[in-house]
Amino acid sequence: MAEMAADDRLRLLIERIERLEEEKKGISDDIKDVYLEGKATGYDPKAMRQVIRIRKMKPDDRKEQEAILEVYLNALGIS
Repeated sequence: MAEMAADDRLRLLIERIERLEEEKKGISDDIKDVYLEGKATGYDPKAMRQVIRIRKMKPDDRKEQEAILEVYLNALGIS
C-alpha cells in the first residue's frame, strides 16, 4: 500500500515536471518572439539582452563590474 502511494507520488511529480518543462518551452518561445519583434523595429537584440542582464543586477554589483571593466579597458588602451 505504501509502495503504491510512493509510486503514485513519483508519477505525479514526473508529470508535474513535464508540464512545467512544456510551459518553460512556451515562455522561451514567447521571449524569442519579443526579441524578434524588437529586431524588426530596429532594436539590437544583443543590446536588449545586455540591458536585461544589467537590470537584474544589484546596483552595487553593477557598479563594481563597471569599475573592473573600466580598469581592464584602460589597461589595454581601449578606453
